[in-house]
Amino acid sequence: MAPRFIDSATVADLFSVNSHLISKLNKVSTPTTPLKPDQPLLVPLSCSCNEINSTFSIFYANVTYKIKEGDTFYYVSTEEFQNLTTYQSVEVVNPTLIPTDLQIGQDVIFPIFCKCPDLSLLQNQVNYLISYVFQPSDNLSIVASRFGVETQSIVDINGINIQTFETIFIPLSRLPRLTVQTADVRPSPSRMNWAKDHRGHYLIVGLEIGIGTTCLLLFLVICVWVYREDNWLKRQKVRDEEQKMPKFKGKVKRLKNMKASLLADLSNCLDKYRVFKLDEIKIATDGFSENCLIQGSVYKGSINWEVFAIKKMKWNANEDLRILQKVNHGNLVQLEGLCMDPENANFYLIYEYVENGSLHSWLHDHKTEKLDWKTRLSIAVDVANGLQYIHEHTRPKIVHKDMRSSNILLDSKMRAKIANFGLAKPGLTAMTKHTFSAQGYIAPECISEGQVTTKMDVFAFGVLLLELVSGEEVIDEEGKCLWAKVSGILEGKEETMVRRLKAFMDEVLVSDESSCPIQSVINVMSVAIACLHQDFTKRPTMVEVVYALSRSGGLSIDMSQEGSVSPKVAGR
Repeated sequence: MAPRFIDSATVADLFSVNSHLISKLNKVSTPTTPLKPDQPLLVPLSCSCNEINSTFSIFYANVTYKIKEGDTFYYVSTEEFQNLTTYQSVEVVNPTLIPTDLQIGQDVIFPIFCKCPDLSLLQNQVNYLISYVFQPSDNLSIVASRFGVETQSIVDINGINIQTFETIFIPLSRLPRLTVQTADVRPSPSRMNWAKDHRGHYLIVGLEIGIGTTCLLLFLVICVWVYREDNWLKRQKVRDEEQKMPKFKGKVKRLKNMKASLLADLSNCLDKYRVFKLDEIKIATDGFSENCLIQGSVYKGSINWEVFAIKKMKWNANEDLRILQKVNHGNLVQLEGLCMDPENANFYLIYEYVENGSLHSWLHDHKTEKLDWKTRLSIAVDVANGLQYIHEHTRPKIVHKDMRSSNILLDSKMRAKIANFGLAKPGLTAMTKHTFSAQGYIAPECISEGQVTTKMDVFAFGVLLLELVSGEEVIDEEGKCLWAKVSGILEGKEETMVRRLKAFMDEVLVSDESSCPIQSVINVMSVAIACLHQDFTKRPTMVEVVYALSRSGGLSIDMSQEGSVSPKVAGR
């Protein structure tokens, strides 16, 4: 269940702060005074810069949460803390914990996103940066009006590309005064005003003095804006439906003519996936007509007015099914069902149909419509999330082994999904020469030593980032790899670096500087180069990659002489 913040004392318990301080700050009579839904609250927390590892240093408020039954990093981040943090960030600051093996009563640090005014902001009378979660109904004008600030002041700190449920920072010269709804008064719309009367002014000034003193002791203090939604039950229900793997009861009578060995291989799948009849598949694909061919051995077919992608293969799908049964994530193409043809030893995997085709076709097939930078960055984050899921949330860990742009599919909203787990393997196993991923994406250790780890996917993802930035194929006409062209690209004086980088970038991006800021491209290139480190042990994990990309708008990145991200990568 989502949290029920029935009073300020409940909120204080969640954030481990003084309940009386919250009550005074929000002008609530007592900590136990009941609150209403949609109640905005200011919560004072200690915010400081924390070194995560040799790669990342980020600002966050250190909140310790005790795991309860049914809790996951994702659930607690989105429901308990209302998206004031992300599950990826929780994994980063708790490197010794296993997300899939949390124990009831276990203490976990949840990093609440925050930021403190630097010297330039303080000189411009910005004394506070309030953390606020951008809501589905928000736009920049609405948020600016709510807090009584200029829209541009929010953009200057957070950038223009703000996503729903992203934590942003509102620059204020003084704390806002909140009009609080409580259960013993008649409900009225939540609103926020500056203190005008003598008593209100006294309270805010008194709190500013108290907070200022704490700031001296703790160095940095932030106020976190906790925004509650009264429809959290509806959102939870929708989220559950989106993440639930479709389960269809298979009918064993359809398999009565199948050999016993094949039936044994599929025994674990029959209650999870829909079992299609062979005739249905043939009719859907018009007898596997070329007109229905998408690419390779994948066909488009419609069954009962529902469109699917149907992959035809010989009977070698056992490993695919073992992998696909373990995964369920929005950035992975979802398996919907299966079909068997034992007489001809054929097997069919029926996947969800992803409307907009492969990333490779969008980048290289000379489409009239080109991808802008915002879309490319969103695709990169989606793919990183999918990889992070199979690397960190499956046991044993799954290595995809065939990461490339043709295996990244884009849906109707241009969100990316990873496809083709044909080479994927659970655990760390030896590689044979027949199971290499596509040339140009292959990590050096795979060629020289046959080494298979999750870091080979990280390397391939680094190549994918270069592909997104440059719009070039990963192997040119002379047979040179794309990743070999970026050695030293971010070195030297800034003017030289920018000139060199623009020469590497896709012309579409260079000509659209307003929506493709060069600093954002530098940030992404820094992540790419870190992923391409020749020593696989020095490449970042996908947890670190996801964090860097999702916060790339506010990263300040230095490059080491080796071309990897230096120890100083400061999150906004």
